[in-house]
Amino acid sequence: MTRYRITPPTSVAATVQLPASKSISNRALIINALGRGAFPPANLSDCDDTRVMVRALNSGDETIDIMAAGTAMRFLTAYLSVTPGERVITGTERMRQRPISVLVDALRSLGADIGYVEREGFPPLRVRGGRLRGGQVSLSGSVSSQYISALLMIGPALPEGLTLHLTGDIISRPYIDLTLRLMNDFGASARWLAADRVAVEPRPYRCVPFIVESDWSAASYWYQIAALSADPDIELKGLFRHSYQGDSRGARLFARLGVATEYTDGGVRLRRSGPLPERIEECLVDIPDLAQTFVVTCALLGVHFRFTGLQTLKIKETDRIAALKAELRKLGYLVEEEGGDTLRWDGATTEPEADPVIRTYEDHRMAMSFAPAAFRHPGLTIAEPQVVSKSYPHYWRDLRAAGFVIAEAE
Repeated sequence: MTRYRITPPTSVAATVQLPASKSISNRALIINALGRGAFPPANLSDCDDTRVMVRALNSGDETIDIMAAGTAMRFLTAYLSVTPGERVITGTERMRQRPISVLVDALRSLGADIGYVEREGFPPLRVRGGRLRGGQVSLSGSVSSQYISALLMIGPALPEGLTLHLTGDIISRPYIDLTLRLMNDFGASARWLAADRVAVEPRPYRCVPFIVESDWSAASYWYQIAALSADPDIELKGLFRHSYQGDSRGARLFARLGVATEYTDGGVRLRRSGPLPERIEECLVDIPDLAQTFVVTCALLGVHFRFTGLQTLKIKETDRIAALKAELRKLGYLVEEEGGDTLRWDGATTEPEADPVIRTYEDHRMAMSFAPAAFRHPGLTIAEPQVVSKSYPHYWRDLRAAGFVIAEAE
């Protein structure tokens, strides 16, 4: 098993070309395929999830292995339902433990022919593509927004269009908004009719040139480095002030943790600014992919916190709530869980391990959110660091360029 031992620089001055947004790349690929586009999206992410998507869309193989790519599993299930042919879609052992019945049931209600190959409610799936009628579907707004986005993106291909009624609390709304904006960029007509209702007209996509912007989720780890290092000067290339990505809200939250954002023509520049709060409370239901970053950062800064809206963390690449508690304990921080959707830390500590090794649980965000902890725990070891390839393949290379010493550990 590969392990990296990380020693941070005294200060960080770096210019970083961030990876392209995985969320935008994968949506643009599905929309482009549905529109039979002649212009493939430019500046696609080179992460595992996007590579899997490209391979699946271009392959004629009967079985599609999307490995650990949850976005690809959800989006391709819907896409294959309206694409002629019979395919089996599968993934890693963890992927085969992640429920998908909500999406399958919704697609079946539209006329899709989808069967479970092994266990009811979970991948692998056998999808027989055909012409779905469309119409109205009701599902809980508290499910993963990827289910909702998967359904929305096939809406223009349905003769009756699609109307989604979302019941209960709607989580990760910015990701739904991102999907709608991209659909409309490609010529669809998709919009909110009410706070709980989205409509897509049966209007085909148009083929248009499209350039993918850089990833605000990846940017969050550099904000974390800026918050933890002394006198940082970090420039992040390719970020937009008026971004489609909900994770751009991370800049405002990091401002509360003393990181100032200056927007430039080519991206943003980060510097330290202002004192730290004693405590921060925030609902992260709209930006769950930043939860690990903020939980770890606040603990390392000694800022007490209560983060709510984390219910989807349990069905990600791993149970991220359990993983955060276990790995922070190794560093001496006793974080508590409330009600399955909240993490709280009121300053409780224990003796840290002498030579902690952070498990990554096949989860890219565990590796990237804990690596900057080396500022407080020099020589920290990250196990199975290669998992970053899922969303940010050049993460370790970029850290080295910024002055981090990263060596393979025994």
